Formats: sequence, structure tokens, C-alpha cells
Amino acid sequence: MSDVSLNDGQQLEHAVAVLAAATQLIDRSLSALKARTAQDGRVLPARLDEHQLACVDLSVSWSECTAAKFLLAHAQRLIAESSASNTFTTQLATLFCADAVTNTVNRLRTRPADFGLSLADISAIEADAATAGFLQQQLAAQNIAAIGQMVLERDGDLGPDLLSEHHTMMRDTFRRFADDVVAPLAEEIHRQDLIIPDEILEPLKEMGMFGLSIPASYGGLQEDDQEDTLGMIVVTEELSRGSLGAAGSLITRPEILSRALLKGGTEEQKQHWLPQIAVGEPLCAVAVTEPNYGSDVAGVRLRATPTEGGWLLNGAKTWCTFGGKAGLLLVLARTSADMELGHRGLSMFLVEKPSSDGHDFEVTPEAGGKLTGRAIATMGYRGMHSFELFFDDFFVPAENMLGDADGEGKGFYYAMAGFAGGRIQTAARAVGVMRAAFEKAISYAKDRVVFAQPIAQYQLTQVKLARMAALLLACRQITYDVAELMDTGAGDMEASAAKIFASKTAEWLTREALQIHGGMGYAEETPVSRYFADARVLSIFEGAEETLALKVIARSLVENAGGAA
Repeated sequence: MSDVSLNDGQQLEHAVAVLAAATQLIDRSLSALKARTAQDGRVLPARLDEHQLACVDLSVSWSECTAAKFLLAHAQRLIAESSASNTFTTQLATLFCADAVTNTVNRLRTRPADFGLSLADISAIEADAATAGFLQQQLAAQNIAAIGQMVLERDGDLGPDLLSEHHTMMRDTFRRFADDVVAPLAEEIHRQDLIIPDEILEPLKEMGMFGLSIPASYGGLQEDDQEDTLGMIVVTEELSRGSLGAAGSLITRPEILSRALLKGGTEEQKQHWLPQIAVGEPLCAVAVTEPNYGSDVAGVRLRATPTEGGWLLNGAKTWCTFGGKAGLLLVLARTSADMELGHRGLSMFLVEKPSSDGHDFEVTPEAGGKLTGRAIATMGYRGMHSFELFFDDFFVPAENMLGDADGEGKGFYYAMAGFAGGRIQTAARAVGVMRAAFEKAISYAKDRVVFAQPIAQYQLTQVKLARMAALLLACRQITYDVAELMDTGAGDMEASAAKIFASKTAEWLTREALQIHGGMGYAEETPVSRYFADARVLSIFEGAEETLALKVIARSLVENAGGAA
């Protein structure tokens, strides 16, 4: 149980101090890695790759501790803004902090030398009496089960989210739509592997969902001088709660394409395309990944060769989500024959095509060439359909190169402009899926009777629900807070952290929800089986977990680390 001698504010201050001790160990490890991999003050990627396991462990630990930092700050804000305690939120925050610190310490203890630490360095955290007492108190079965009982009594209500009135209205509007329209169609779409129907698409167009990332001056709903990433996050979360494949990912592609257009498009291109995208006519898809080059964007091989009036595209793309239904593809292609240029030889193209509801399509425009597509059968994430695309001398007009002539060779940078938004949206999608699974788990635990009592009354179920609640709240809070950071021009690293942490957590949490359902959870007739299958994709798309950990988070953390340990 919580230490009754401390009030909520003091409990949170104690947790902050414990978390700081763990993050100091991470910082020391990063400095040690920098000393091992830097030359003349510059970290060498090849040397860093010799420490991949340590890099992944540090990236995951940093991401988890960052989530703990945001959650503790949220709990402190609740106290400051309400001038009253919010014991439930405090208990979830301190429980999650204790788990995050313990997980970090355990990762470092397994191979201390790999992190430039000694066992004594790591043990010093737990040797501190106050820290040891905090961890033991928080992680005691009795304390966790008591929190689980509170979760049941609150029916899964995780406490105030501190959203503004505007964002609360957005959340509530799309929550009703998810409940009334998306959820009733979700199972059939998943089981029959159907494309998203107009019953979902048309109302969302009318609600302006496709224009959430587009400034008002171009026909969207976003203020011209202020991005609203958090608005997109709450919408994405609610639609994903209804169904990841049937609604939750619809906003991601127009958001990526719009960011790329706003970053590098000519004014004429912006005026032409953004108002159309804002009303969902046409729908969009992004074609970046290739069969042999997944997250290695610089290795793109699809060729664009100049021809009279434009370019001819030749090559293949894969995992182009919504590629059939979309009428506009954002395609990354190599415009320079010099492979030594790497990402500097890439350009972006806006490729128009007819919309198709089928699992395969073929386009043979009058201008010449051919584009064919085939849907990839997947275990989950159905409704959007991910396609393999094959370009065969497919003609694209010169004016459809993003940025026109000035955009040649800048495609990689335009792509990167949209990917950070895609990562934080993936975290929001994970939160939505987790919320759906969490709600079903609570309902089933209350109703299912085993050995003469509901399984909700057993300690193990209560412990599961308590940890699910703490993790879900941590994922929600890092996602919300990072979204607000991104609107100030910061938060790209934290967006990657949110993506990694929420995606991994979604896989665990949906698994636990399925486990609470027992055999019924494994049956397709219960939604939790769909949540589990859908959650698996989250750690793969919008930046695979390993790539983000190694090439984005670890590299940046090591490069910005202090001196040698």
C-alpha cells in the first residue's frame, strides 16, 4: 500500500527523485558509448553498430523513463491545477515509475560492462534506503491489487486528461462516431478483409477529418499560424479505439502528404492539392518502402528517368497502405543515376491514379506506361489494405515533382517532414487500440465467473488490470505531451520514444486482455482477438522498432551525450 505518511505531492516528488537516479545511469551509459564510438568528437555509425544490443536496451529504457517523466508531470499538474489531490492518478503514476526504474536497472544489470558500468554503479540505486523503500512499496502485490480494485470500481476511468474544451469536443465527437459507426462495422471488415466502406469514409469527409493537418488558407481546419498535432492525436485515438484498420489510420497518410507538400511544394502545388486532400478527394497513400529496402530510405531503387514533359517511373514499392483506394500517391524515387549520392539523389512525385476498391488493380494511362498493384494478405490491420506496386515506364508530368524543378534531390527531406507526425500518430493509434482492449477486459472480468466468483475478484486479475491502467495512462500522456511539443517545433526524438514505447506496450496489453478472456479471447467472435492481431503491426510500420532504436534514438542520444564516463 502507499505510504500514508506522505501526501500525493510528496509521493510524486519521491518518484521524480527515484526516476532521476535511473536516468543518470542511462546518461552515464550513453557517455561511455560515445567514448567508445566517437572519433574527433564525431560518433561513427559503423562503430556504434558494434554495440547494437546496448543501443536498443538504452533506447527502450530512455523511452520508458521519458514516458514516466511525462506521466509524473501530468499527475503534478493535476494537483497544481485543481488545488486538490488526485490519489488514483498519483498511484498509477508512481506504480508506473517504479516499474520503469526496475526495468531499466534490470536491463543494465544483465550486461553492465556493455554499458560502461559496474555492478556497484547499478546496485547503488537499490542500496539507497529511500529508493529501495519506494520500489518495494509500489511493487508490493497488495498495493498493485488495491490499484486494480480501484480500476474496477472506476470502470476503467483513468482520471482527468486536462484537454482543452476544444480538444475535448473533438474527442467526444469522434468517440461517438467510433461507437456508432465504426465499431459495428469493424468485425465484418476484419473477418471478410473488406476495404473501408463509404459508410465510414463519407461522414468523415463531411466532418473535415482529412483537413485536420491542413491550414485554413488551403481549405483545412488548422489555423494558419498554429499547428494542432494534439487535435489529430485525439481524433486518431478515438477512431483507432473503434478499429485500427477500418478508421484509425485514415488521417495518417493525408497528414504525411500534407506535411511534405507544406515543406517542399510550390505555391501552385499547395493551392492545387491541399484543398482537395482536405475534403478527402482524392484519398492519399504514401509509397516509400521497397521490397529490399524497408526503413533504409536512402537505399531506394525505384528509378525516375527524365522524358519529354516529365518522368518515367520504373521499379517496385511495397507496404503502400491504402494504395488501391487512394487517388493520389506520394512516391519517393531516385532521380540521379549516381548511387553514391544516397538520399541526396531522391525526389518526391505526386502520382495520380484512379481509385480502386479491389485487392488488385492495373492502370494504363493514355500518356503511357503501366502501374499495377496487389494487396498483401495480412494477419491483422485489415480494411486499409497494404499494396505491392509495380511501375513500368509509368509517366508522371514534370509539374508533379514535389517542389517542381527545385525539388529534385530533396525528396528524402520532404519525406522526413511527414514521418515524425506519422510516429506520434502511431503512438495515438496504439493508445486507441489499448483503450478498446482495456475496456473489454474490465467488462469481461466483471462478468466471467470462475470457481464461484467473478475473475475480477482474484488478485492476479487485479494486478493485470492495474498494470494495464498504468501503462495505458503513461502511453496516453507521453503522446499528448509530445504532440504539444511538436507544435512548438520540438519533440521529434520524443515522438520516436512515444512510438516505440506505445507500440511495444500495445502488444503486451492486448495480449493480457486476450488472456483475461481465456478461450473466448482466442475466438474471432470476440473483438480482443482483432485488437491483438492489429497491435502487432504497430511496432513495424512508420519506422520499425529496431530502426528507430538504433538509427534515430540511440544515435541522437549518444551524439548528444556528455563527456566520457
